[in-house]
Amino acid sequence: MPGPHIDRFIQACAEHDMYCVLGVNERESVRPGSLYNTMILIGPEGLLWKHRKLMPTMHERLFHGVGYGQDLKVTDTPIGRVGGLICWENRMPLARYEVYRQGVQIWAAPTADDADGWLSTMSHIAIESGAFVVSAPQYIPRSAFPDDFPVPMPDDGKAFGRGGAAIFEPVQGRAIAGPLYDQEGIVAADVDLGRCMTAKRLFDVVGHYSREDVLRPQASTGNGSDGSAARGGNG
Repeated sequence: MPGPHIDRFIQACAEHDMYCVLGVNERESVRPGSLYNTMILIGPEGLLWKHRKLMPTMHERLFHGVGYGQDLKVTDTPIGRVGGLICWENRMPLARYEVYRQGVQIWAAPTADDADGWLSTMSHIAIESGAFVVSAPQYIPRSAFPDDFPVPMPDDGKAFGRGGAAIFEPVQGRAIAGPLYDQEGIVAADVDLGRCMTAKRLFDVVGHYSREDVLRPQASTGNGSDGSAARGGNG
């Protein structure tokens, strides 16, 4: 990225004056050989932000590289401060906290996880972050694969990903749109970013409820005589 596929999305965002978050498999063009599970933000201006997944999940580790972390960013746009994590990164508390600290208002979560438990995670993140959460799991029917696909595919009519797109509000973590399962479609909701401030008056995970003086991660400085890791001071 950028490339011809991304250019088509940039053109569409410019034509419709919209912002789009996508989860993609990114090929390293300068040093081809590794893929990265990557989320990108596109707007009428072009490609605004790219984040590579910090840690590939399970079998992804065979061919996906690890992200370097400096791209855990929140981007200011005319529609709000957009950020988020991709797939099971959303389960990583410290990665979430880094994004929370940057004042995210609209949290995007592209994923391959269509399990019921994923919706609970999204609801929790909405409350924890004080942001609106847009969850976009994949819907992948058997018809998405061409007849000449090089790997044998079952033909039992079951989808390989049942979807479940949904949008959650930040005060109570309620789904205000979706989830949409077992079909292609769009879930949409009008969001009032003032609700983010309402949520944070109740619970601000990086403000009055943070206690970073006690709970921030400490660097290990070695092993004690009992085998336990010694912790550095707050500094």
